[in-house]
Amino acid sequence: MSRVCELTGKRAMVGNNVSHAMNKTKRKFSANLVKKRFYIPEEDKWLTLKVSTSALKDINKKGISAVIKEARANGFLKK
Repeated sequence: MSRVCELTGKRAMVGNNVSHAMNKTKRKFSANLVKKRFYIPEEDKWLTLKVSTSALKDINKKGISAVIKEARANGFLKK
């Protein structure tokens, strides 16, 4: 599975390593992802998702049901 947040769609970005001499080489900034299980009381089941830590903050703030509803509306989460 690729390193993409399943709720927000965050993925790796591309940038440069810059040395003291201002030499630039390509590098990748990976998304900060964690694999986490969530219990969804409406569906009475557990759901394992690979989410970014910023998505975890949204889940703590809004609740898992609201965040999943937004993700499905934005096309990030199937079903």
